[in-house]
Amino acid sequence: LQTLERQVVGGEQAKNKDLREKHKRRKKYADERRMQLVAALQQSDEDSGDWVLLNVYDSIQEEVRAKSKLLEKMQKKAAETEIRDLQSEFELEKIDYLSTIRRLERDTMLFQQLLDQVQSLVRRDCNYSNLEKIKRESVWDEETGCWKIPEPVIEKTRLP
Repeated sequence: LQTLERQVVGGEQAKNKDLREKHKRRKKYADERRMQLVAALQQSDEDSGDWVLLNVYDSIQEEVRAKSKLLEKMQKKAAETEIRDLQSEFELEKIDYLSTIRRLERDTMLFQQLLDQVQSLVRRDCNYSNLEKIKRESVWDEETGCWKIPEPVIEKTRLP
C-alpha cells in the first residue's frame, strides 16, 4: 500500500528530481516573502498598517470614520513635515544672513582702519582732513543709491 501511495502521490512526476527542486525553491521563496511581510508589519506602526492590510468594514459609516481618522493622521504628518522643512529653510537663511553680517562688519572694520591710516597723510588745509565734517556734509541719494560726498577742496590761506 505504501509503495502504491508513493507512486501515486505526485502522479507520474513523483520521481522527477527537477520538479521536486522547483517545488522546494518555490516553497523557500514563499517562506522568505512571508517572513519579509511579517517583519514589515512588525516594523510599521499601526497608522501605516492600514495601508498594508485590506480592512473589512461592517457599515459605510464605520469605513468613513476610519478613513477620516486616517486622513487626519496623514494631514497632521504632512503638516509636521512642512513645518520641519520651513524651520530648516529658515535656519539656513538665518545662517546665511549672519555670515553676511559678519563679512560686512569685517569689511567695515577694514575700511575704518584704512581711513584712519590714510587720514594722517591728507594735507591739513584740505577739507578731507576732518572725517567727521565730511560725514556730516555727506547726503544719501535715494535715486542713485549712493552717497553724495563733498568734493575735495584745498583751502589756501594767505597772510596779508
